[in-house]
Amino acid sequence: MPADASTGLTLAGIGDEAGYGIHAQVAAITALGWSAIELRDVDGIPLAELPEPAFAHMAAAVEGAGLRVVAVDSRIGGWSRAADGDFAADLDELRVLSRRCRTLGTRHVRVMSYPSGSLAEPAWRAVVTERMQALAERAEGAGLILLHENCAGWAGSSASRMRELLDAVDSPALGLLFDTGNGIAHGYSAYDLLGDIVDRVRHVHIKDAEGPPTAPVYRLPGQGHAHVADCLRLLLDAGYTGALSIEPHLAVVPHEHRRASDAECAVAFVAGGRALADLLGALTDKPHTLPSAGGAGRTR
Repeated sequence: MPADASTGLTLAGIGDEAGYGIHAQVAAITALGWSAIELRDVDGIPLAELPEPAFAHMAAAVEGAGLRVVAVDSRIGGWSRAADGDFAADLDELRVLSRRCRTLGTRHVRVMSYPSGSLAEPAWRAVVTERMQALAERAEGAGLILLHENCAGWAGSSASRMRELLDAVDSPALGLLFDTGNGIAHGYSAYDLLGDIVDRVRHVHIKDAEGPPTAPVYRLPGQGHAHVADCLRLLLDAGYTGALSIEPHLAVVPHEHRRASDAECAVAFVAGGRALADLLGALTDKPHTLPSAGGAGRTR
């Protein structure tokens, strides 16, 4: 089904976590009974770099399976593109994705806010703001919405910086993407961060993990230390009705260049999707106690 019946949320997943090729990706989403997919890489190639015939084949496979594309994940501002690097690469990628998003019928493009490279404050902030303003202007003209993820970059792990960036850019074409598991890998509480940005969140990634930032171990949603259920309750209480897109990292961790076989990826992906559905079911059946920053619980 396209959404959780009790919440109106759209359940989706980042396809390349389920399989290398588009048919494996589509099959895993279909196995969950879902009707939405998020796209990042196909055949190991980022969406913006797919040759035209390969992109057309991918788009036809998604359409043929009756799937809706909730977002595409770009490399704009990501961990491999520092603030002192060539901005032309990001502008070129957005130009290509603008055209391809129209074909796919989606408006959402995931971005980040640039690792510092050789820059320190305040130059880092200035470059990030200038670039995001330029990107948002182009996105707005193309009918797109850029979704900044709490991951790499100047505003990656700071709620105050995220809100500062949104206010500085001041564009309907820039919103926030919240990932439940990124706090474990980057050394902060994602749940605490969410409390400060929940009103600006337009899209959500679901993963869970435990361990230190230097060696996170990814777990099924609800089985790690990322307080995934608590984050979901906070989102629900705030009236969030967008997509929950699984990015389990159980068999695929892109930034570690780690990928299991397609069979293992599919099993892990489907298990992650079912774990998310179970969490949502439990949340809608009974009250839930949320941790506060001070450690005491409160019931919603």
